[in-house]
Amino acid sequence: MTTEKTTQDLEDREVPHSPLAGPLDARTVAPEGVSDGPGVVIPMWRQRVRIFMHNKLAIASVVYLVLVTLFCFLWPHIHPTNQTNQNLALTQPFNAPPSAQHPLGTDSNGFDVLGRIAFGGEYSLTVGFLAGVVTIIIGTVYGMVSGFVGGIVDTVLMRILDAALSIPLLFLLITLVTLFSRSATFLILLIGLTGWFGNARIVRGDALLIRRLEYSQAATAMGASKWHIIRRHVFPNSISNIVTVGTFSVADAILFLSTLGFLGLGIQPPNTDWGTMLQNGSDQIANGYWWEIYPLAAIFILVVVAINYIGDALRDAFEVRLIER
Repeated sequence: MTTEKTTQDLEDREVPHSPLAGPLDARTVAPEGVSDGPGVVIPMWRQRVRIFMHNKLAIASVVYLVLVTLFCFLWPHIHPTNQTNQNLALTQPFNAPPSAQHPLGTDSNGFDVLGRIAFGGEYSLTVGFLAGVVTIIIGTVYGMVSGFVGGIVDTVLMRILDAALSIPLLFLLITLVTLFSRSATFLILLIGLTGWFGNARIVRGDALLIRRLEYSQAATAMGASKWHIIRRHVFPNSISNIVTVGTFSVADAILFLSTLGFLGLGIQPPNTDWGTMLQNGSDQIANGYWWEIYPLAAIFILVVVAINYIGDALRDAFEVRLIER
């Protein structure tokens, strides 16, 4: 019985894809609770979805993140509030406590706090997600080229990366924002172009390993170009780490933007972001105006935690050894 189970495990376990094998899109596995027949063909994507769905915290995180995103982008249209005119003294009170008209009160400028959270969330989430995309694209390409090509190319690229990693990232961001611009577009490019260094190292490690495997060497021996091998073999077999670090890059981008905002270097007013709002709320907490910081702080922390839980679940879903959980 143990021998049969071990044999079945070895047959079902995914192995690095060989260029001589068929397409890596399905495996034959024995269905749980079904004994009629040798097995069924289950697409790889369905197995990965099943593993992801097994993580209840990740499912809750996805639901929460979707709800927050919908709130940030739809609430200003459902319940419009003035979030750009700072001369509100004649229309609504400053630092007003929560009420029917203002569910989370108003801030020190007279802005509706609930509407302000949605208004700032548009910028924070947009900058975070787009900067994360830029980060993972650059880091993936850089790491794959460096690790797979090797030789003098890898040496030069890694020395450049070492030099970049020696500069404190937050200090670099503060310097560049101070010298240039605080527009949303510039912040997306700035965070994206300075946040890929660690991602490139992780992807390079995968490329170094994959280029030494037999199927990669066989493809080279058959005349396949390095770019073909990177596209057909290195990238598919590195997708687990790419997806994982890409998810964490989004959380890091949101944190960096919020850090800049808390230091007064975030989105330019009258627009705002969550970091700027937290900084303004921290100045008022001593006066007892708790509604200006606690609700936003809870939303912000849970967003970052949710993204990290999603990243952990995606890592498990793409992890070969867990494909038969």
